[in-house]
Amino acid sequence: MSVLVTGGAGYIGSHMVLELLDAGDKVVVLDNLSTGFRTAVPAAAQLVIGDAGDIHMVRALIRKHGVTAIIHFAGSIVVPESVADPLGYYFNNTVKSRALLEAAVTMGVRHVIFSSTAAVYGMPEHNPVAEDAPLKPISPYGTSKLMTELMLADTAAAHDLSYVALRYFNVAGADPQGRSGQSTPRATHLIKVACQAALGQRPGLEVFGTDYDTPDGTCIRDYIHVTDLARAHSAALDYLRRGGDSRVLNCGYGRGFTVLEVIAAVKKASGVDFAVKMSPRRPGDSEQVVAKADRIRETLGWQPRLENLETIVTQALAWEKRLERIKTAG
Repeated sequence: MSVLVTGGAGYIGSHMVLELLDAGDKVVVLDNLSTGFRTAVPAAAQLVIGDAGDIHMVRALIRKHGVTAIIHFAGSIVVPESVADPLGYYFNNTVKSRALLEAAVTMGVRHVIFSSTAAVYGMPEHNPVAEDAPLKPISPYGTSKLMTELMLADTAAAHDLSYVALRYFNVAGADPQGRSGQSTPRATHLIKVACQAALGQRPGLEVFGTDYDTPDGTCIRDYIHVTDLARAHSAALDYLRRGGDSRVLNCGYGRGFTVLEVIAAVKKASGVDFAVKMSPRRPGDSEQVVAKADRIRETLGWQPRLENLETIVTQALAWEKRLERIKTAG
């Protein structure tokens, strides 16, 4: 018996692999390495270089490794890129997920955990936003994820399959033991960009919008530590293995921080007063997106351990320093 992790060489996927291995699970990683890194996959996991949309390969892996559960991270995640290339996103995120589900059903895999997103809510009218809020994605990225959620629901209704779809809010931080982190050089995540600015890898960073109806005029987001997120997936897997029914759950802390609060935390942790440019709002940015997070705690018994912003920022900064040392040594 083993767990198949698609996209397991990426940022969130690699932390999931660590969590599974730490729990004693056998892990098979399927990743095409288009954005993931071979070095992010621990030696204890079986890495197969290939595509999650390759139904024949997925069937063969399920058969060979006795896969009983699939945790699906593989996909594209950059919102502006999805606007420029909607068909690419629908193919990579939706069409390939359909192929993966077909492989799971035909091979008798009963448990699937899906990496969804708070982008399915679009610009929520109320915060914190609950799972039953209107689903109005404003980008092809969000729509592609919502379409996969709908496919999961229909598939579970028709076949012997149960699933948990976790709607992530803003993922940040790095493995507390320094084993993995956000390695994509041009990632757009605020905390990574701020850490790179603190280390002089960027000339500074830009803040978009300072006139929102928030305490300091900048957007508010719910930042969740990537290791807490991986633990939520583990809790979801345990829940399904115990016979739990299919669920869609928010994955956040239920409180948010402004952009300027995050920047201040990075400056404090690094001791560097890097340049910050104030710019007008960007189209499509929500003023505030914070999870209503009680359902995941009640359903899965999940309790965050690393929800302190200083902890998230400090570990993200430590990972960036590690990447810098590796680059310098190489």
